[in-house]
Amino acid sequence: MYQPRTVTSHPSWRDSDGVKLYAIASQHRSVNVDRFYPQLATMKQAVQGSWLSTAAFAILHAGEGADYLVLAWWGNDNELFTQVAVHTGADWVIDASRFSFCLYDMSVMWQERAAYIKTMDCAAPSLAAYQACRG
Repeated sequence: MYQPRTVTSHPSWRDSDGVKLYAIASQHRSVNVDRFYPQLATMKQAVQGSWLSTAAFAILHAGEGADYLVLAWWGNDNELFTQVAVHTGADWVIDASRFSFCLYDMSVMWQERAAYIKTMDCAAPSLAAYQACRG
């Protein structure tokens, strides 16, 4: 059953490549973001392109039964690409036939849609403005 979850972020929350970070936790817990960073680096390495010049965000989601890491980036002018990794207890698994983002993650995606339209899909696109904007 749906229960609201705590979503946290801040304009200064970015990784070394400028990817915006959000944390989501079930049961109002805090999220140990450090445990997500190695997998985030692995996922970014697997994607072709320059993260320093890409509008992107990641959701570090401490869920009820598992940790989910959603990496999302904008490309082809207005398309949102995503990759999801789930920590199954032993390892992180990327398997689109088994795992995806969930309805809690979609609230962040909706905010990011607004941020992208306001700062990138406009007359004067600004990656710096996008990275500072949270919806």
